[in-house]
Amino acid sequence: MKSSAFLYPWDVNGDPEAASRIAGLGIRQVTLASAYHSTRALTPRHPRHRIVTAEHAAVLYPVDESRWEGRRIRPYAAGSWAEGDAYGAAAAELADAGLEVHTWVVLAHNSRMGAEHPSTSVVNAYGDRYPWAPCIAQPGTRDYLVDLAAEAAVRPGARGTELESLGWYGLAHLHAHDKIGGVGFGDAGQYLMSLCFCAVCLDGYAEQGLDGRELAAAVRGALEPVWRGAPSDGGWAGVEKLLGAGAAGATRVWRDGVARTLQEAAVSAVRAAAPGGFQVLLHADPVSYHCGANAGVDPGHILSVADGVVVPCTGGAGLLTPFAEVAREGSVLAANFTVVSGMGGRPGALAADAERAASLGATELRLYHAGLASDGDLRAVGAAVAGLG
Repeated sequence: MKSSAFLYPWDVNGDPEAASRIAGLGIRQVTLASAYHSTRALTPRHPRHRIVTAEHAAVLYPVDESRWEGRRIRPYAAGSWAEGDAYGAAAAELADAGLEVHTWVVLAHNSRMGAEHPSTSVVNAYGDRYPWAPCIAQPGTRDYLVDLAAEAAVRPGARGTELESLGWYGLAHLHAHDKIGGVGFGDAGQYLMSLCFCAVCLDGYAEQGLDGRELAAAVRGALEPVWRGAPSDGGWAGVEKLLGAGAAGATRVWRDGVARTLQEAAVSAVRAAAPGGFQVLLHADPVSYHCGANAGVDPGHILSVADGVVVPCTGGAGLLTPFAEVAREGSVLAANFTVVSGMGGRPGALAADAERAASLGATELRLYHAGLASDGDLRAVGAAVAGLG
């Protein structure tokens, strides 16, 4: 089973041993970040640093100025954590070590854009903006995301790409000093707190026969018991119970349509810019109303658009099943496992977890994240990969 490890450019740049160390795990591919959100990351083996602070979402290569000149919304350059063509330099070293390099592109997740252009952000039913979450219904945001996908995905030498956050982002977000865990929203409450009420979405709800302001009031009313501690029923039935089946269904028609057409446009743009044989995968959740880095999708639709999906499996591989049920011949179903013990991963159980994922339809593995893992975790990964052949 083909395996790929996630990496940041700063894991490789300035460390002459990094590429050979990764190749020594026995993997064939690296998924290397070319556009990424803000983060604070460990680099446990780097000769020059141990902590990298990426202060804002940025591209990790020099942009094509002819594409972005004069545009209000455009990619941000990285600071000292990834200056110049950090992606290109790391990709060249990894390729020289015999590894196939694919790009890792984070799209609708950008706190700096939300801070500098507040009108681009998701607005909840209470009027609060989520600066980390661009509203993907807004035409300017969609144009930006499609062009960013094409540029950041198709870097020199890359054989494919993985597109993360290509869909709705909502309330759930690992924000700095995050303190929103005091109320248990559950699946249904998360959905209601993630509905957007910007001007474009208000018009979208109107197209579905809903008055957006009345809908916002209904959302606030539905959430009142949740704020007081009542449980929020899980699943779509819980959303319908809180909001009513008609209104809930209308919001989903609007939001699912917005996400689907954005995914289609972004994948088409990548394909138009890429050489033949370039692989396009999405980080995906098989429940279309879910928000986040693993965008909610309709499995049958997305496997008709992209070459496959990367599916979160650290908590169990069950999310593979809806994709496997509709997979086409040649579809890639990559099971994504966290292999960092300190982040909840189980590198020592990777072989067993991979076999379970394969039994549910997985065709490849993704290992998150070779740059963050300890030496012990990497040894366990190498042993597991060797055992899987």
